[in-house]
Amino acid sequence: MRKQSKFYSPMMKALKVPAVTTILLSLSVIPLSGQKVDMQQHLADLKESMAKNKQALAQYTWKEELRIFVKGDEKKTEHFHVRMGPDGKPQKTPMDSAPRSQAESSGPRGRLRQRIVERKKEEYEDYADQMKALAQQYVPPDKNVIQDAFSKGNMSFTPGAGGAGEVKIVIQNYLKPNDSMTIFFNKDRKQISSIRIVSYMDDPTDGMNLNVQCSSLPDGPSHVSSTTIEGVRKQLTIKTQNSDYQKL
Repeated sequence: MRKQSKFYSPMMKALKVPAVTTILLSLSVIPLSGQKVDMQQHLADLKESMAKNKQALAQYTWKEELRIFVKGDEKKTEHFHVRMGPDGKPQKTPMDSAPRSQAESSGPRGRLRQRIVERKKEEYEDYADQMKALAQQYVPPDKNVIQDAFSKGNMSFTPGAGGAGEVKIVIQNYLKPNDSMTIFFNKDRKQISSIRIVSYMDDPTDGMNLNVQCSSLPDGPSHVSSTTIEGVRKQLTIKTQNSDYQKL
């Protein structure tokens, strides 16, 4: 058995514990401090990118195709001319001609069937409008809301999670309690690659999922190329595709 040094004493043992603790604490401070700096840099890059893209896209018009599906069956297709409004939100002008009113079916059964069809159409269109209105509160993301979430500690950053050069940014409680926004940000190009949102309508059990894909124009600005909005309860899906970007 190894003999204890005659110079070792309980006093020395007591002194060793605080010393070790101090060393460990000092080592742990370094990566945490560096991580905080990285988070602040990622946040600054994201906000700067959003501001530049908002300014650049104000100089463009583009076309949008919108398709509505109910339980997998396509129910409606619309086309719009789009440009950014003063509030930074897209302003849409319909491109399609007004639909012709269908001649009323003859007979009581025919009229009843037509009224049922019209009622169902109004129901899903109203729900689709609510879904689109909610989605517009998330996209494009608001840099002030993001800053507020960062200040409250509701953000996390994971470098490399979305691929090489990308940072995964998760924001909790972005717009509603217990919702989430996940942004994949390319730190090399300083552009958003995609956005994933998990939220809900008025009722928290009425879930809404939103997936956004972004692309870059040849001269640099990043834009939303496609979106998919899913209304879980009513099995209603809205898909949009943006194309034909033209400078004003």
